[in-house]
Amino acid sequence: MYKAGFATSQQAYEDAVVPLFETLDWLEERLQTRRYLMGKQITEADWRLFTTLVRFDPVYYGHFKCNLKHLYEYPNLWAYTRDLYQQSDISETINMYHIKHHYYGS
Repeated sequence: MYKAGFATSQQAYEDAVVPLFETLDWLEERLQTRRYLMGKQITEADWRLFTTLVRFDPVYYGHFKCNLKHLYEYPNLWAYTRDLYQQSDISETINMYHIKHHYYGS
């Protein structure tokens, strides 16, 4: 996201945004056959990806122009993100106002 968002030329943007969405496509396919990235249990890899995905539509889609597809257009990634968000005590750690204010206000 950051490479695309801070690209200083159209070519740099395209060089960043295409692999980003190829990775999202790969993740979408991977989550078709498993609940979490590494299988049946949540791992650190899931939480690291979650912090990116939870910001995707509210920030990266518009602010960083990573707008080839919304996260909700990936059925498996969208369900995965919602699943992680609903894990015990996780939603309490997400402050969407703060996330948006940080990116759009700084």
